[in-house]
Amino acid sequence: MAILGIHHVQIACPAGSEDLLRHFYGVVCGLPEISKPTALAARGGVWFGAGDQELHCGVDGGFAPALKAHPCLATDDVDQLAAAIAGAGGEVRWDNAIPGVRRFHSDDPVGNRIEFQQVATRKADFFV
Repeated sequence: MAILGIHHVQIACPAGSEDLLRHFYGVVCGLPEISKPTALAARGGVWFGAGDQELHCGVDGGFAPALKAHPCLATDDVDQLAAAIAGAGGEVRWDNAIPGVRRFHSDDPVGNRIEFQQVATRKADFFV
């Protein structure tokens, strides 16, 4: 038996926020939307592809934004992504706490903390 990786990460969102999340994750961040299975579509929320993984935004009736816990999305151009988020009115909080790692935090439109980190463009380099 072996764990082969992470298939998806789910973050919570309030009901009715799907269009805000589509704009942020889909338009601003460039993640492609994934169709939800028919059996799950009635629950609301929206899913996105993130390389070989997925980011699921699931409706939570008692929604409170995640202020500490967060996914980290890898990008091949952290500066361009930071500019896109800032240009859309988002806050970009650079963090140099890890030597040699270019990264920043922001919040999605419903207040969830999200980290964005520069990585090599080739998948093989990502795991070195």
